[in-house]
Amino acid sequence: MNHKIIVATLACFIGALTARGHFQTLLPSTDLAGQEARTIDLDIQFTHPMEGGPVMDMGAPARFGVVLNGKTKDLTSDLIMRRLNGMRAFSASYTVKTPGDHLFFIEPAPYWEPAEGKWIIHYTKVIVNAFGAEDGWDQPIGLPVEIRPLTRPYGLWTGNLFRGVVLQDGQPVPFAEIEVEYWNPQGDVEIPGDAFITQVIRADANGLFAYAMPRAGWWAFAALIEGGARPAPDGSPAGVELGGLIWVHCVDMRPRVDKNTVEKGTATREGMRPSPTGETRQETSQSGAANDTEAGEDG
Repeated sequence: MNHKIIVATLACFIGALTARGHFQTLLPSTDLAGQEARTIDLDIQFTHPMEGGPVMDMGAPARFGVVLNGKTKDLTSDLIMRRLNGMRAFSASYTVKTPGDHLFFIEPAPYWEPAEGKWIIHYTKVIVNAFGAEDGWDQPIGLPVEIRPLTRPYGLWTGNLFRGVVLQDGQPVPFAEIEVEYWNPQGDVEIPGDAFITQVIRADANGLFAYAMPRAGWWAFAALIEGGARPAPDGSPAGVELGGLIWVHCVDMRPRVDKNTVEKGTATREGMRPSPTGETRQETSQSGAANDTEAGEDG
């Protein structure tokens, strides 16, 4: 085979591998702020979340802020630059003082992806609720590309269906492509094949999409749109990928345990079983001491 053909084929293959998986993070320490969690720490990096990296070098973000009760506060000066594996990333802290939905957003500096020969700009947001006042979570911020949530993006159980609509300049985008990835920094989730890294959804004619989150943790939804052209680093014309991202968190539904009952040794998670009539009955073992030990561990 001709050497040039081999090189071109390898370049296309590498480009295909890197075409998916770029996600801008904007991860808060909690999505439910209250008296015990008033300070929100935000992790900001450009990476491949499902694969746990690598981290890509970020330029200084163009804009970072929060929308509360319809008013935007600029927080760009609060950004702190840090290094992750030698690459620039950022962080910030914000103390909530007012009840309501806090819509954090960031406009990162354009990132040049040489393997794809294009610029990437991912406008990213995350909603943090404060003190239980739910107002504003479904309102657009006004980013060039944005996902407007139709499902409240906090207080979600694992398996809940997240629904949203893709907007560009405030208008729905028919048949937009949405990439979905799970935040998997420690590699806890085994990936059986490349197709499992990035889930892909096609919105309908009204820009609507839905996805059921199968595991507790943070999920990123990225609506990707071609955004015209701008000069590449060498001055030649290059394309621009515009992304509208939203991060959504869900938690597992766990059985309730009555601590007082458990401490008395009269019930354990394993020992309580429903009867055919729906009544809950205590299962006994041959050793009462074993039951007491198990109850103490659960308590």
